[in-house]
Amino acid sequence: MKLAKIMALVMCLSLLSAGLAFAGKDLDAVKKKGFIQAGVNGGVFGFGMPDEKGVWKGLDVDTARAIAAAIFGDAGKVKFTPLTAQQRFTALQSGEIDVLTRNATRTLTRETQLGLNFVHVNYYDGQGFLVPKKLGVKSAKELDGATVCVLPGTTTEQNAADFFRSHNMKWKPVVIENTTELAKTFFAGRCDVLTSDASQLAGTRAVAPNPKDYVILPEIISKEPLAPCVRHGDDQFRDIVDFAVLAMINAEELGITSKNVDQMLKSKNPAIKRFLGVIPGNGKALGLDEKWAYNIIKQVGNYGEVFDRNVGPKTTLGLERGLNALWTNGGLMYSPPFK
Repeated sequence: MKLAKIMALVMCLSLLSAGLAFAGKDLDAVKKKGFIQAGVNGGVFGFGMPDEKGVWKGLDVDTARAIAAAIFGDAGKVKFTPLTAQQRFTALQSGEIDVLTRNATRTLTRETQLGLNFVHVNYYDGQGFLVPKKLGVKSAKELDGATVCVLPGTTTEQNAADFFRSHNMKWKPVVIENTTELAKTFFAGRCDVLTSDASQLAGTRAVAPNPKDYVILPEIISKEPLAPCVRHGDDQFRDIVDFAVLAMINAEELGITSKNVDQMLKSKNPAIKRFLGVIPGNGKALGLDEKWAYNIIKQVGNYGEVFDRNVGPKTTLGLERGLNALWTNGGLMYSPPFK
């Protein structure tokens, strides 16, 4: 009899602790202030940068807006904090921002030692090298003795060091903290090479005085799964950020766009009905309104729309989907079932 009572008590305590973990202080704080404070790059065209009117635009910016749409039903309830590579994780750890949507690579030590939870990747990338055409270099293996512009406090710096060391080449790093200043330094000719994620190199080249004067070398020397992240300690908030990213991917899989989402509400497909909240359940599971995914797609768009609008073939960056295509098209973008 005593054993049964003890087991019952243990089960109750387990359920209570699970409920407390699910409650989430970070989400409560976000709801209380009425908006999300998102950390972004601030200087990478196509990913995070204000336009000439001061309006924030970019793939990472739209990711933050999707999170706001999920929580508040309003993609506009987000404020942006531009952060350097060295500032970004400290700003998240200290509570200055609620979520980081700033081309950050998920790594083991960042997830453990820094106390961060990364969510699903919103851009698969790899590190490359940008050089002036006049340098006459066709391969990164020809860069022995080059001066290389690089951001500190990033995986980029370590990757570059590993690459040069592994090919028995010497290099001279020119370390500058701010992304915008780093680009200016490179364009001024103070270094031979700029190394960063290939997507960031494309964004940097797009704002060059004459973009055609620069070329991205063919070598990709690393894996850079770029993903939003939050602090450890709030499972519910982490789940919401994760599934906000996944919702855009899943919508593209299901053929749901910002233009046809209202029509899709009438679909007879159970997967679409569950996704859009016509069949309830997903919203309750996340602690959100049942129309949370509908709000994301209606106000921000599916992943394909977000990609094409900010960095796709018809933009200044002109990036192809590549690894960021849906899994059905040979890419890595894949969503678990929404049920």
